Amino acid sequence: MDQMQQKQSSIDPARLSGQPGLNAFPGPALPLQPTAQDTSITCPIVGSGKLPGLGPVQASGVREMPDQVRPEHVQLGSSPAVPVNISRPRPTALNSSRGPEADTKDKASIPNRIPGPHNPISLSQSPTESSLLSHSLQSPHSFIPQSNLPQPCLTPPSSLSPKPGSSPQPHRTSSPGGSVENQLQTDKTEGETDYGFRVHIVTWNVGSAVPPDDITSLFGPHAGDGSTDMFIIGLQEVNSMINKRLKDALFTDQWSELCMDTLSRFGYVLVASQRMQGVLLLVFSKFCHLPFLRGLQTEKTRTGLGGYWGNKGGVSARMTMFGHPVCFLNCHLPAHMRNLEQRMEDFESILQQQQFEGGTASGVLDHDVVFWFGDLNFRIEDYDIHVVKSAIDSNKLPLLWERDQLNIAKNSESILDGFLEGPLKFPPTYKFDVGTHTYDTSSKKRKPAWTDRILWRLRCTGSPVPTHNATLQRGLTSWLGGATKVVQHSYRSHMGYTCSDHKPVSAVFSLHFPFKVDLPLVTLEYEKEWTKVSDATVRFTVRSNFQRSSWDWVAIYKVGFKHHKDYVAYVWAKADHGSQVTFTEEDLPRDAGEYILGFYSNNMNTIIGVTMPFQVRTLPDVFLPVFNEQGIKQLLSAIQFSWIY
Repeated sequence: MDQMQQKQSSIDPARLSGQPGLNAFPGPALPLQPTAQDTSITCPIVGSGKLPGLGPVQASGVREMPDQVRPEHVQLGSSPAVPVNISRPRPTALNSSRGPEADTKDKASIPNRIPGPHNPISLSQSPTESSLLSHSLQSPHSFIPQSNLPQPCLTPPSSLSPKPGSSPQPHRTSSPGGSVENQLQTDKTEGETDYGFRVHIVTWNVGSAVPPDDITSLFGPHAGDGSTDMFIIGLQEVNSMINKRLKDALFTDQWSELCMDTLSRFGYVLVASQRMQGVLLLVFSKFCHLPFLRGLQTEKTRTGLGGYWGNKGGVSARMTMFGHPVCFLNCHLPAHMRNLEQRMEDFESILQQQQFEGGTASGVLDHDVVFWFGDLNFRIEDYDIHVVKSAIDSNKLPLLWERDQLNIAKNSESILDGFLEGPLKFPPTYKFDVGTHTYDTSSKKRKPAWTDRILWRLRCTGSPVPTHNATLQRGLTSWLGGATKVVQHSYRSHMGYTCSDHKPVSAVFSLHFPFKVDLPLVTLEYEKEWTKVSDATVRFTVRSNFQRSSWDWVAIYKVGFKHHKDYVAYVWAKADHGSQVTFTEEDLPRDAGEYILGFYSNNMNTIIGVTMPFQVRTLPDVFLPVFNEQGIKQLLSAIQFSWIY
């Protein structure tokens, strides 16, 4: 039997910049809703060994998953996850040398109005950013107990912790016809406890609807317990009428605001956002991960009206996640049964045109892990609407899988090689009469279809350990296995929402890294409790490979802040001012409570250093007004003046 061959390639992260401002939004308390059935699909990567001369490392592993699914139930492409060879003529690639305007466009964007988952399947993937690795975790851990936010913000210890030593893995080659070559993972080592980096993705075509009051259930039953590390939200058909766009240009759009209000209560911060007319992508993370999400960039590609209109197309956000490049791509592809070929051409165009700066990870498929989701608009062929509805009513969904255009295309389109998807165990999510749970009863009578999908893809080579010594890099990479695995824990729809003719779809994954780049570029030293003004002095230490800017700043954030510019106050941390900043009396928080400090890098356009939450007590000498005779006179005078005018 042929052994699976792995092809190598390498990529590198990117960087960009930004500037401060101030804004804040109210956060309503939203109740939790019913939960979903979980399925477990594993896509591990193998390889690990021992490097002579190095000390012992800590074992890491995988948490137990509910409702495990055998690999033969996973819908796969027709060939291994290798770099794509596009057979159809492709658009001309963008020029890699861009001017200042392009630089500005590529930056990870916060909206302008915001100032500032036994038999798993195994596929390999690859590279990372150039930075030193730590032997112990330096990131913050959790919110302190009295906080209303979720407790765990913990990362398993040790950056250089490989998976426990594993023997060569058995191979399985699936039969011809609809398959890829796979490797089967060996049993977990006893005591393995790596929970992975949990990512929750939601996609929803909202049909220009006003947001519902409560979207908490979209984020699962455990949104508030801290078990999820990132939430990714991809929306399509957000209202983009001219009057609405003008309002959104001045204020945060309703959907972004609702997502921030919902997730900030649980300790998640908006990391990046990108909007192209009605296509919107939002990326949220626990605040403690912010220093390790680097090289943030966003892109957008219009494909409507021959590339001139943004009602169709794709928006993306990429970053290096603990040193491993990851890309999230939200697409809205052409509608209607007859437009299958156009959907494939538009997807190719999006992949070709979206180019990122900063090394070899210039394209979407150059990343270690790619998540592709959105209203992809693939339909169910051959069967008429009565057959489709009958299959849904009798729960014979596998009958419909066979004629799903995307499943068929994965066996014929090279551009889809390597893309994986969990089994569609939920009914088609389109098209419904708005306000009901009834499939289309209009004169058009659209056939139900799984238009809303979430897929993922892994590169076929291992990530090199970041070090400037080539020999050491090869040794460490071999020792650590040099690859990441992705496990899908659930894939479901949320049929309770009725404001759109589509139903939302979500999926939960965990990413298991062979090593982590987890030394923050900046470490902050501060008083653990602020009870007087003199406590408000912050010292910081920067790593030698960090490029400072005169536009860097240190900010105070209230625990539960929404984005990196939702601060209480900030102080410039200019390079020529040393490594210490002091907040003035006027800058200090007016309310006692829990706060954190964050160091924002203008060059990297992100927070690169954060602290644990600490207490700020009421500071009498700052906050209490002076009620002497002169103070009372001034107060009465001000009141009288306001009455007159």
